[in-house]
Amino acid sequence: MWFFFSILTALAWGGADLFYKKGSDSNDKYSHLKIVVIVGLVMGIHATGYMLYKGIYFHPFDMVKYLPVSFFYIASMTIGYVGLRYLELSISSPVQNSSGAITAILLFIFFKQDLDWVHILGVVIITVGVIGIAIVEKQEESKVMRLNNVQLDKKYQLGFMAVMFPIIYALLDGAGTFADGIYLDELKLMSEDTALLAYEYTFFICAVVAFIYLKGVKKVQFNVFKEPNKACAAILETTGQFFYVYAMSAYAIIAAPLIASYSIFSVILSRIFLKEKLTPKHYFVIAVVMIGIIVLGVADADEL
Repeated sequence: MWFFFSILTALAWGGADLFYKKGSDSNDKYSHLKIVVIVGLVMGIHATGYMLYKGIYFHPFDMVKYLPVSFFYIASMTIGYVGLRYLELSISSPVQNSSGAITAILLFIFFKQDLDWVHILGVVIITVGVIGIAIVEKQEESKVMRLNNVQLDKKYQLGFMAVMFPIIYALLDGAGTFADGIYLDELKLMSEDTALLAYEYTFFICAVVAFIYLKGVKKVQFNVFKEPNKACAAILETTGQFFYVYAMSAYAIIAAPLIASYSIFSVILSRIFLKEKLTPKHYFVIAVVMIGIIVLGVADADEL
C-alpha cells in the first residue's frame, strides 16, 4: 500500500503546486504568509474533523513530541512559498526536488535497509527524471524569455539569495522527511494518525500567529475567503499530507524519492489546465519518471 499512498500524495501535491503558482503574487511581499494562513486553516479544520470522525484521542503534548518533524516541514514550506516569487530565476526546482533523494541517502546511511536492485533502480530513475524535468522547465522558460526580449529585474536574477531559497528548502524538507522516517517507520515513535494530527494542529497554530501578524501588526488587507487558488492549493496540500504519513510509515526510504516526483504531475497538470504545450524534452523526461514509477510498482506488487 505504500506505493499507492505515495502516488496519491504525489498527485495531490502536484495539483497543489499548480495552484500555488496560480495564487502567488510576485509583487506581494506577504504572499508566503497568506499561504501559510490558508494552509494552516484548512489543516486545522481537517484535523478536527478527522479526529472527531474516527474518535481519536489526541493529547496536546503530541505536538511537542512531533515538533522536530513539524518544524522542518513548516519551515521548508514557508521558505518554498517565499521562493515562489522567484520562479523566473535559475535552478531552484532541481535543487528543491532533490530533497527526496537526500532523505533516501540519510536513511540508507543511518539505518540498515534491506533494498534489492529493483528498488534502487526505481529510485535512481525517478531522481534523475525529477532533476531532468526541472532543468527542461528552466531551459524552456529561458528560451521564451529570450524570444520575447524579456529583461529580468535584478532581484529575479541568479544570485546568492536566489540560490539559497531552494537549497534551504531541500535541506529542511530532506531533514524533515528523514525525521519522519525515524518517527513513523524506523522507531515507530507514534501512530500515523497521531503524527498527522500533531503536524496539522502545529501548522494551524502557525497560521493563527501569521494571521495576527498580518492583520494586527502589519494591517494587511487580507480575506481568506477571497483566495480561491490558495484555498485549492491548501486543500490539495492537506490531502497529500494525509496519504503521506501512511506512505512514510510503511517504506520511508523508497516512498520519499517517489513522492518527490510530484513535480512531474505538476508539469502535466499545468499543461492540461493552463493550456501550455509540452516539448519533446518534456515527454522524454516524463516517460523516464513513469518508467521509474512502474519499476517501483512492480517491485511493490512482487512483495504482496
